[in-house]
Formats: sequence, structure tokens, C-alpha cells
Amino acid sequence: MTQPAFTTQREQLHDGHFIRVVNYHSTPRSAREELARELAGFARDYAPVTLEDLNRLYDTGTWHKDKPGLIPVFYEGYRNSATVAAPLCEEFGITGWFPIATAFVDCEVQYQEAFARAHWISLVEEDTQGGRIAMNWDEVAALSQQHVVYPHTGHHEGFDTVLSDADIEREVVESKRQLEAVTGQEAPAFVWLHGSSYGQSPRHDRAVKEAGYRYQFANTMIHRVN
Repeated sequence: MTQPAFTTQREQLHDGHFIRVVNYHSTPRSAREELARELAGFARDYAPVTLEDLNRLYDTGTWHKDKPGLIPVFYEGYRNSATVAAPLCEEFGITGWFPIATAFVDCEVQYQEAFARAHWISLVEEDTQGGRIAMNWDEVAALSQQHVVYPHTGHHEGFDTVLSDADIEREVVESKRQLEAVTGQEAPAFVWLHGSSYGQSPRHDRAVKEAGYRYQFANTMIHRVN
């Protein structure tokens, strides 16, 4: 029973009928036209990937669209992800995927630059010219209506610095609860700082699985967890 599915997957992989993931971080307004050109090209050559599309791929082992899929991932929760990247995705009919460091969004505006510099969140000049750097919770809720929103831990942490049970609860579990309370939707995926893979630490893998996440995003693959 498994051989036909394997053959289909191999043929589809050869034909490019799976998913390409492209990672972004800050998308400043000054680079809007460059991003628009990239997304326009992706929209021409790739199909958008919703959460339902990803579920179907994992459930059936086959990709159901004529073009390979594209997941553009906009990390951290920058304000410009909501004001620049998301509107461009919508203009070109692309579903964006937004991993949010929930404590960054929760941080008071006057402390956001310091928070970013203390938590491996890269800043460009435009980010540091005053005002809000992170999106707010209203923007997160609005994003979730058309795109996919999920935790990038609470404080932008890697599994190697999340050591105690309290750390795990804060970074893995509470970040999920917080996003779900804001969006009214299940947070389907999780991603560590540095894009660490599922399978590197049984303790952290267990925490992600028990929290109820369906996927873990990593630098080289999307892991189906539940």
C-alpha cells in the first residue's frame, strides 16, 4: 500500500510539485518595491499554501495544485510585517506565514528596541528611527484572518537556552495560549530561534508535542509533530 504513494511523491518532487519555503525578517518600507518584485515572481511561478493545503499534503502524501507551493515566512512580529509584507501578500494572492515572538509584541513601545537587541532580533535603520517596531495585538488578530500566525517562542529563544520547566512553559506553552486568545484560532505550528529541527532534544520535542502543535518549522524542513 505504501509503494504507490512513494512513487507519486518521488515523481512530484522531480516535477517540483511540493513546497518552497522562503524566510524573511524585517521588511522595511524602504525595501517595499524590492519585496513586491520578489512576491510578484513567486505568485507567477508558485501556488499559495494555506494551512489546509499543508494539512492535505501531509495527510495524503500528494500535492494537489498545478504549481509547486510557496510559503513565505515573515519572522519575529515586526510592525512592518503587518504594514508592508502582509498587504503585498494580499495584493499578489499569497498566504503569508507569520511566526510571532509574543513577548516582542507584548513589549511596551519605548522598550522594543532594547528588547530586540537583547533577543537576537535584527534591526535595520528604519526600525530605529522612533516609534513602534513590533506589531500590536490588533494587527496580529487581523493577520490571522487571512494568513497563518503561530509562535516563534515567547522571547525569541532557542531550545538550548530554554532549560527549566518554567522556561518551557513560558516559551512553548504560554506563547501558544496567548496567540490563541488573541486570534480565536488554534496556533498550528512552532519554531525555535535559529530554526532548530525537531529531533534534537527529546525533552523539548515532547514539550512541543504535548502543547498540541501540529508542525515545527526548521531551517531545512517542516516537521509534522501531531
